[in-house]
Amino acid sequence: MARVCVIGSTNLDFTVTVPRLPRVGETVSGGELTISAGGKGANQAVAARRLGADVRFVTLLGSDPMGDRLAQSLTEAGLPPDSLLRTADAATGVALIAVDPEGRNQIAVAPGANHRLTVERVLAHAEVLDWADVVLLQLETPIETIRWALQEARGRGKTTILNPAPARVLPLPPALLPLVDYLTPNEIEAGLLTGREVQGVGDAGSAGQALIAAGVGVAAVTVGAEGVVCVRPGSRFQVAGFPVSPVDTVGAGDAFNGALATLLAAGVPIEDALLVANAAGGLTCTRRGAVEALPTRAEVIALMDRERRWPTTDW
Repeated sequence: MARVCVIGSTNLDFTVTVPRLPRVGETVSGGELTISAGGKGANQAVAARRLGADVRFVTLLGSDPMGDRLAQSLTEAGLPPDSLLRTADAATGVALIAVDPEGRNQIAVAPGANHRLTVERVLAHAEVLDWADVVLLQLETPIETIRWALQEARGRGKTTILNPAPARVLPLPPALLPLVDYLTPNEIEAGLLTGREVQGVGDAGSAGQALIAAGVGVAAVTVGAEGVVCVRPGSRFQVAGFPVSPVDTVGAGDAFNGALATLLAAGVPIEDALLVANAAGGLTCTRRGAVEALPTRAEVIALMDRERRWPTTDW
């Protein structure tokens, strides 16, 4: 079984569907409130688990009722409780999300305990790095912890994936990029990383080339419904997205990254891994919420069957 270690954030998401996203200073009355597990780390860990990976997730929750709720939810999703850490020094992270009928969203986050996930706390669970095939990180925890985890994983011969999201914490320290085997920015993140505007496939390819020159092993730049542009030293290619009717794009990038980690950990070629990742991300857009919207392996296979697009290698 593919073994994936995710180190990252967990939030309790409060999501409201609204007829349109509010302007500055405006109140828009919405529909139902949904409360669920979220945060990029948690989403990616659950996404990988649902696609068949054996997952270890290192995160930090507050010692509060929200943390209790999330710990139960993550354990029920199949993540071992040993590395779901707790602290009394900060509240559990919270995200406030507004989603319009087209699936667009506005998100405000109070990171809380996520910003207390220090190197020292992760170091106490460093054995998960030895255990894993792939180590997956994002940018909702301290940059010092991310740098340490990438260095340690690289030193142990593990494949590293960094999802450079959310975009607000960019740019990254230049010395961090050479520690990344696979970097997975969207268009906005790729633009911030490279100092150029990125809109569409052509720009994504150019940004990917710049990221390779900065030391990244492979740059996989997601371009929304058009899929992903993958750039490696000496080559680039596009993997088209899957046609879906989006209702909520929250978690789509996390589903993509969880799937990519799972397939790479299973030894699947990058072309096939990106195909499955696109399917997982596309399916997530068709459902509301974060963790609850993430698809299973069977659902991803059903979408690929429907579109008659299959990977050449099973996982």
